[in-house]
Amino acid sequence: MFRTSKTLRTAVTAIAAGAFSLGLVTANTGTAAAAETVCSGTASVYGILPDGRLTYSAINPTNGDRIKTLVGADLGFTPQAMATLNFNTILATSTTGALYRIDIQTNNTSLTLANAPVRIADSGWTHDKLTYDGHGHLYGTTTSGLLLQYTVTEDKPAGSQHIGMRKEIDSGFVLKTLSAVGQDRLIATTVDGKLLSYQIVGDAWRRSDLKSDGWSAFDQLVSPGAGFYYGRIPTTGAMYWYKDGNISDGSGADIAYHTSDPVDASGWTQQLLSAAPRTVSCKSVSTLGQDIANAANAEVGKTFTNYPFTYNRAWCAEFVKYIWAGEDVDYASQLDARAWSLYKYGTNHGTWKTTAPKVGDAVLYDTDGTLGDGEADHVNIVVGVSSDGTQIQTVGGNESHQVSKSGWFAWKTASSPVGAGRVMGFASPIG
Repeated sequence: MFRTSKTLRTAVTAIAAGAFSLGLVTANTGTAAAAETVCSGTASVYGILPDGRLTYSAINPTNGDRIKTLVGADLGFTPQAMATLNFNTILATSTTGALYRIDIQTNNTSLTLANAPVRIADSGWTHDKLTYDGHGHLYGTTTSGLLLQYTVTEDKPAGSQHIGMRKEIDSGFVLKTLSAVGQDRLIATTVDGKLLSYQIVGDAWRRSDLKSDGWSAFDQLVSPGAGFYYGRIPTTGAMYWYKDGNISDGSGADIAYHTSDPVDASGWTQQLLSAAPRTVSCKSVSTLGQDIANAANAEVGKTFTNYPFTYNRAWCAEFVKYIWAGEDVDYASQLDARAWSLYKYGTNHGTWKTTAPKVGDAVLYDTDGTLGDGEADHVNIVVGVSSDGTQIQTVGGNESHQVSKSGWFAWKTASSPVGAGRVMGFASPIG
């Protein structure tokens, strides 16, 4: 089904010219991201061939080369849509509206299943597209354009008790492709070639038009995270790759195109494709902490209504979790709505400290100043540290009912700028 990527490089020029006639933008019309990034991991892409067999492909995100492709067994049903939950678990709907869980035993040197596909719902799953964001939310669309969100609570869901809280986001989502690119963030293409970005915020959503045309050739568009997009052209079987410098800026100007150097110029004949989420990560050379500070600074002035948070009376910890998770901080999913969860994060992972704050750290405050009593009154993010380390600047949620940035203050002696008590200490992110 596939030839090696290196062999196919020789056919790139002719394929790229043909892609232009299909509506694919073949020139790098965007600008490179301002900051150099270092990316790691493997883009893991599952697929289903027209004859019902499952495939697994691994792609090197750094150079776009396909590392391997494995072909497995026939799934035994006619699939309609699929979403990859994690490295060894896939959900797929059938053309009759059933929902199946596909358990992968291995995809190292061969692709084998742990068992036959498990039918976890007999009906009702009439989605034409499915995608999973890697943060607990499964999204699907119907042919009529309804976008739905489900909460997934288990790595291997067994039924509605593990895929629930069905929420109708809105109608009007008549899309050609749909893929999750981050926490409650989606990208999509339309028949007329638009590239769209959606952010789901509670019951609301926001749309950004990344490109007004040029993306009509793709019938499959998937993302393993970190701003990498992979698009397949059905007429040629070519797979192209793109890198979005910032998935949250609502702009397509920083998307880097690699149309002269595709993953493969032909051979991708799967009728469905789905990437495992969060298998690729990228960090700015300027350090993770600075990336966190930049993200936090960009939120200043926003209010609770801008976020999918749980508690509108105490959302400081949820804001820290939101920023950290958006920068792919390891174990950010362990945080919750309590400021104290940041202390537990630091102690559990060896990053809690009471000296030497760094940009990107979470800083905890308590009015009684008692460390270890299981309480904290507030938490925000360090976005600036003085050269001698005695003063800091912070950005925090739920400060005067919005995201606010403090002035410089002496953290060892001064109370919190919002009256939440003295500094207890700092939890550094890892990643």
